[in-house]
Amino acid sequence: MVSLTIDGVSVQVPENTSVLEAARQANIKIPTLCYLKGVNAIGACRVCLVEIVGNAALQAACVLPVSEGMQVKTNTPRVQKARKLSLELLLSNHDRECLTCVRNRTCELQALAETFQVNEYKYEGAKIEKPLDLLSPSVVRNPNKCILCKRCVAVCRNIQKIGAISATQRGFATTIAPAFDKSLAEVPCINCGQCIAACPTGALSENSEIDNVWAALHDPSKHVVVQPAPAVRVAIGEEFGMPMGTRCTGKMAAAMRRMGFDKVFDTDFGADLTIMEEGYELLDRIQNGGVLPMITSCSPGWIKYCEHFYPEFLPNLSSCKSPHQMLGAIIKSYYAQKNGIDPKDIYTVSVMPCTAKKYEKLRDGEAGTGYPDVDAVLTTREFARMIKQANIDFVNLPDEDFDDVLGESTGAGVIFGATGGVMEAALRTVADVLTGKDLENIDYTDVRGIAGIKEASVNVAGMEIKVAIASSTGAAQKLLDAVKAGEKQYHFIEIMGCPGGCVNGGGQPIVPAEVRSVLDPRVERAKGLYSEDSDKKIRKSHENPSIQKLYAEFLEKPNSHKAHELLHTFYAAKPKFS
Repeated sequence: MVSLTIDGVSVQVPENTSVLEAARQANIKIPTLCYLKGVNAIGACRVCLVEIVGNAALQAACVLPVSEGMQVKTNTPRVQKARKLSLELLLSNHDRECLTCVRNRTCELQALAETFQVNEYKYEGAKIEKPLDLLSPSVVRNPNKCILCKRCVAVCRNIQKIGAISATQRGFATTIAPAFDKSLAEVPCINCGQCIAACPTGALSENSEIDNVWAALHDPSKHVVVQPAPAVRVAIGEEFGMPMGTRCTGKMAAAMRRMGFDKVFDTDFGADLTIMEEGYELLDRIQNGGVLPMITSCSPGWIKYCEHFYPEFLPNLSSCKSPHQMLGAIIKSYYAQKNGIDPKDIYTVSVMPCTAKKYEKLRDGEAGTGYPDVDAVLTTREFARMIKQANIDFVNLPDEDFDDVLGESTGAGVIFGATGGVMEAALRTVADVLTGKDLENIDYTDVRGIAGIKEASVNVAGMEIKVAIASSTGAAQKLLDAVKAGEKQYHFIEIMGCPGGCVNGGGQPIVPAEVRSVLDPRVERAKGLYSEDSDKKIRKSHENPSIQKLYAEFLEKPNSHKAHELLHTFYAAKPKFS
């Protein structure tokens, strides 16, 4: 342990702790901009400068290790002046169209400028107007709003292990971009949107589909159906000032009706359907010598990563579509048929925590009826913007239920939003099928938690089923390399493209770096999902009466020919760099 004083407060922390983290442990606030806990610490922005007694130069607290007897001052006039100067220089060549920026009021640069009372632009730097990258279906890159903090570079390279973007050129001309001035659509970007979540400004954002959805809602010839993903219900409240992880399931359904959607269904139903198809696919592979380990296919970011970097594992991927694509296909087939609606007149909207879903809906093999399974994908953030545009008082909305039949779901469906949730949901069904019993012990806690890689061995009906879970493509890389090397053997692997799973997806509400230092959205939002699961009357996918009705009336049985036509897809190897 190392002893030091910060603003006269005695602090003891382990050696190699940064001054910034030491200050936070003592509840002393030091502002940051380029720093992102667990992701990026490079001392580039100079906003976290502090004064060290006995040292003439100011130091960046995020990269300065503590030392015995160190005396730190975080709020001297010299420090305040230096921080304000750093902000003024950052703003000197920044695109300052704040009112029309997608990150207005959630921009960390804007917040710091307000804190330090930067109320005039003392310096006017030369500005280079750089073109926007609009080609990706998921991510928009605006280099004119970039402050070169490199948080996006760090999360892409160090957490996701992709490196689709980096600093290009030098000096004043430096830009964060793919190599050779390519678009994000032309490189192995997996569309996960973790770069957006890391960005402190409006330099990165989702490719918005808000206007398209409003147009459909106002088109009398369109029957517009909406479905929200499990993770949205425990995050949407943050956009309206509610505590992180607050369950807003009923308010969400109520808001959707007030916005004008003709039907409000639930992607949790699609999750239950996925378990039926994926669970029986796993059983078939185990019992009939199929390719093992079988790997889940719910995360489109992970799927694209596999196609680019691990094509040898494509035969291991479940052929199941993701839950929202499955439900989209059922809406345009079963639901359309039951209600006498021409599928061409149905417009399906998915509200997702994920920017990669915008890419997924465009993939080949995602049009089970000959029409796109899903017509538009809104992120949680976009959905919140639409609620505000519609002047809906979200916080005070009464709770409402989803519409029958495709709005009925189980606890197994809701936990899809957390890492390990797909695995746990599958085990609940597989265990009942193999034993022929309605098992009561269904909480598989070994697969829960935010560890990047988790392993478990589950004994079901005398069969030892070995499973593994990875969240983030960086963790997937480590796990798949161990499988390739023969160091690990599993029957079933769940992989989610984002750290912590969908609750921490690239389309979720922005969580500032300062908040991330004390609250982990992966943990807080997952608590809400597991809480909703435990409150459900039915917690196993195969016991969902609406799922049973769907198979009895339409799909016949899991993995039937009709199910494969509508609910399954295919994959293809992609170049690492095109």
